[in-house]
Amino acid sequence: MEYDFTSIMERRGHDAMAFDSIGSTAWDSIPTPPKEGFDFIPLWVADMNFPTFPGVTKSIIERAEHPAFGYFAPSEAYFDAIIKWRGASCPGLEREHIGYENGVHGFITSAVQTLTTPGEGILVHSPMYLGFHADIEGLDRHCVFSPLYRDEEGIWRMDYEDMDAKIKANHVRVAIFCSPHNPTGRVWEREELKRALAVFEANEVTVICDEIWADIVFEGNKHIPLQSVNAWARQHVVAAYAPSKTFNLAGLIGSYHVIYNDTLRHLIEKHASKTHYNEMNVLSMHALIGAYTPEGREWVGELNRVLEGNARFALNQIEQKMPGVSAAMPQGTYMLFLDFREYLNQTGKTLDDVLHAGWDVGVGWQDGRHFHGPTHIRMNLASPLSRIEEAFNRIENYVLN
Repeated sequence: MEYDFTSIMERRGHDAMAFDSIGSTAWDSIPTPPKEGFDFIPLWVADMNFPTFPGVTKSIIERAEHPAFGYFAPSEAYFDAIIKWRGASCPGLEREHIGYENGVHGFITSAVQTLTTPGEGILVHSPMYLGFHADIEGLDRHCVFSPLYRDEEGIWRMDYEDMDAKIKANHVRVAIFCSPHNPTGRVWEREELKRALAVFEANEVTVICDEIWADIVFEGNKHIPLQSVNAWARQHVVAAYAPSKTFNLAGLIGSYHVIYNDTLRHLIEKHASKTHYNEMNVLSMHALIGAYTPEGREWVGELNRVLEGNARFALNQIEQKMPGVSAAMPQGTYMLFLDFREYLNQTGKTLDDVLHAGWDVGVGWQDGRHFHGPTHIRMNLASPLSRIEEAFNRIENYVLN
């Protein structure tokens, strides 16, 4: 490979939550430091332990060499980069459809406050990304859960009849849709998206779509923007994207929305503008411009092959050496959602027992109950394979032994 995905990058002391928050009093019970003799392997916070694409740092450094950082407006180069990057999958995307967002959470909360009133229910699939819960409940709305299920082949699926019933019973007007899905790693197929949209359209539900993982898709799968599926979706879906998951840029803050419907775009942008929070950082703009290039796309291609290899290794270890534990092979993202239900039933242990046993030996994984997985643990696989191998070695010999 042309780029380095094998070196272990030192992140301690370099503003990394995944490392520097370990043992912090801000966290309840875990994360905790490992026992003596074990180093820490971060498998929790959803950022990557790989260096970003070199074009990103080059672009930031070149801009930082100019010693003025005053007020500015997003450049045409910024919008052109997004249109070129997203253009093949987002036909008809133009400058006016794109708007800056201070993170996907900011976009979701702006959209929720614009499209609903306090007390309303918002449809979400479970398992769900834990941030959605805060985005909804923190605004005095409430989550209406439609559970995903695993079919006979172990693939996560939507239950369209349940979605329809929950929407009707709870008078739902807005849904939050995650594509690709975190934490299960599903990359939804076109027919699945069509069926979900049919439910939303029949019930006049506007959809807020989080597509932050759109670029992290494995071979044989294809991310299909929800807005591109049909004419109704183009006018009734508002979508959020970002380079942050793709290029490890979460600390720079910089997302953007795509909204084709003029009325929805005006309402959401008007709400965001009233708070004055939604202002871009100039270095964030140059980071995106440096990332969204043909060379950046080549880097992402290599990254996805590495992540898929890590996921296949992990699934093999689970099948061969972790009896009672199961997981679906992700089709995208770099998250793995492990189900310990049978293991807990067989051993009499609790999920807390397993979580803490992992953290004790430096396996820093994440409580799946926060994602509405009652017997689950979420693992971040975006580290050099040597670190993933060591993590599973410790799980086999110290956690499940």
